[in-house]
Amino acid sequence: MGEVKIILLFILNARENIMSDLKDHFIDWLRDAHAMEEQAETMLNGMKDRVKDYPQLHNRVIQHLEETKQQQQQLKSCIERLDTSTSSMKDLAGKAVALGQTLSGFFVEDEIVKGSMSSYVFEHMEIASYTTLIAAAELVGDYETQMVLEKILKQEQAMADWLLENMPSITKAYLNQK
Repeated sequence: MGEVKIILLFILNARENIMSDLKDHFIDWLRDAHAMEEQAETMLNGMKDRVKDYPQLHNRVIQHLEETKQQQQQLKSCIERLDTSTSSMKDLAGKAVALGQTLSGFFVEDEIVKGSMSSYVFEHMEIASYTTLIAAAELVGDYETQMVLEKILKQEQAMADWLLENMPSITKAYLNQK
């Protein structure tokens, strides 16, 4: 009988360790998502002033910038609810990368077209990230965070859809200005 108890304790301990590892990954990925949204904010801030000649794009960038700021707060709340904090290093690294991307746009003539393409790619990276996070939230049983992530995912999908739908008109508008 003692051997059965030891085996059961071993199994329970192993399960707790697995769940702890899963939660650790989940928290790391939430921090990554927060850093990603900080990067998005920096990129969108850099982009909004340079697309003023394209009113529809300008308005959509401003709208998504506001969504991005809200997403940061929502992610921060989820992370804090899990008794942890955002990663300052990841946030700083994300901002540095975004600044580099923003500055690189100053040196290309067709920045508006390439910027739209880059934004579309970035939105899909966010979509992949949130899809992964939703699955992880479900697995660790964090349904409150899962609902937040599902809302954010819809916003990212809407932005990606908007970019894809409007890329032809953005391209034509750029070429017509030449």
